Amino acid sequence: MTDIQDNAAPVRSGPRIRPVPAVTRAVAILRLLGRTKEPMNVKSISDELGLVPSTCLHILRALTAEKLLSFDPASKRYRLGAGMLALARGVLETNHFAQLAQPILDDLARRWSVTAIGVEVVDLSQMVVTALSRSKLPFRLHVDVGSRFPGLISATGRLVAAFSQHSLKEIQAQFASLRWQQPLSFEDWWREVEASRAQGYSFDQGNYIAGITLIAVPVLDAQAHITHTIVVASIVNQLSEAETQDLIRELKTHAANLSRQLFSLE
Repeated sequence: MTDIQDNAAPVRSGPRIRPVPAVTRAVAILRLLGRTKEPMNVKSISDELGLVPSTCLHILRALTAEKLLSFDPASKRYRLGAGMLALARGVLETNHFAQLAQPILDDLARRWSVTAIGVEVVDLSQMVVTALSRSKLPFRLHVDVGSRFPGLISATGRLVAAFSQHSLKEIQAQFASLRWQQPLSFEDWWREVEASRAQGYSFDQGNYIAGITLIAVPVLDAQAHITHTIVVASIVNQLSEAETQDLIRELKTHAANLSRQLFSLE
C-alpha cells in the first residue's frame, strides 16, 4: 500500500489511567448482557468473559443490588435491570448535542423526506446514535436512539478516519473487522476518506446498506477533531444531484453551527 499516506494526526498521550479490575469486569458484564439480549447464568457469563465464577457472582450480586441487573430465582439467570433505563434517560436528558440536534433532525426529515440521525463518535470501535428523526417514506432503517455501530462503518466511519487522531495502522486494523453489504477494498475506501477530509462530508452509496444512500457531515471540536456527525439516509436516487448538493450545503451549515454552540468556537 505504498500509495497510501498516513495523514492522521499523531495520537496525543493523555493521563495514565490505572485499571480498576472490579469496574472493568462489571462494565464487561453489562455490555455482554446488553449485546446478547438474552438472560444468562453465572457459568455462561464467567465462561464468556473468562472470569472466576466466584468473582463473577460477587459482581453480579452487586450490580443486582444497584438495580442495574435483575435476577430470576427460578432460572437463576441475569438480565439488564430497570436501573439501566434511569441511567440511559439521564444521559439523553443531559446530552447537549442531542438537545441541540433534535430540532435540526426533525426539520431535515420533514422537508427532505430523509431519516436524519445524530451520532456521537466514541472511538474507532464504536459510534452511538443519540438523536433520531425518521422519514415518512415507506422504508425503515434498523436504528434507534442508543444503537451502537462500529466506529469506521458507513458514511460516519469515513469522517472518523479523516478527522480523528488515530494512526493509519490503527485504522487499517479496525477496518479489517468491518462487515459491509457491498464491501470495498481498503485502498478504495481510503481514497474516499481523503476526499471526505477535503470536502467536509462523506457518502456511502449502498456499501453499508444496499439501496440506501447515507450522507454525513462532521461536528468538530476546537482542535478540528471529530466528536459527532449528522447523517441523513435516503433511498438511492431519491434525490437529484442538485438536491443532493443543496442538502449537503445545509448539513455543513448545521454542523458548523453545532460546533460553535458545543465548543464556543468563534
